[in-house]
Amino acid sequence: MLTLYDAPRCPYCARVRIVLAEKGVPYETVTVDLAARSPWLYEHNPPEGRVPVLEDDGWVLPESAVIDEYLEERFPEPPLLPADAADRAAARLLVFRFDDLGKPYYALRRGEEGAAARLETALAALDLLLETMPYLGGSAFGLADAAYLPWLLRLRDLMGVRLDAHSSVVAWLERCSQRPSIVAEIETVASLAA
Repeated sequence: MLTLYDAPRCPYCARVRIVLAEKGVPYETVTVDLAARSPWLYEHNPPEGRVPVLEDDGWVLPESAVIDEYLEERFPEPPLLPADAADRAAARLLVFRFDDLGKPYYALRRGEEGAAARLETALAALDLLLETMPYLGGSAFGLADAAYLPWLLRLRDLMGVRLDAHSSVVAWLERCSQRPSIVAEIETVASLAA
């Protein structure tokens, strides 16, 4: 059985929870207190001891994007990457370039000057991309969507960032919110606000 070292508030962990749910893979959860991380976590994801970490029969893998790719290969059904090689590469490129959204998100959380404008630029780029396709990976929900959704949900539901100016992003969130994996993450985010 897989074990996920997880922290509910961590959007990187949410990426993995979403993929596990989409694939219907059973797993055990070890909830990590981010204020008091165990030495085990530092040993398996040095130097910061970050989550998520996935353990598969004693074999340990850190880093959400890598874990998601591993899960895609280990549990190929349902596929979360497109069948076409070029489309797969485009989806992977979006995950690779996630920092275009992630950096301004964290800058806004830290209250850095100019962060709101940088975030707005990232949201506008995401909106433009979603004008041409229903999901970030093309015609079907996939790894790229799982890579971005946790931050958008936290922006909207925890940080009070209005997304109304980005109609394609709003429509994408509504489409994705019909999926049980995303409903579960919306519930997790709501529990963080309580």
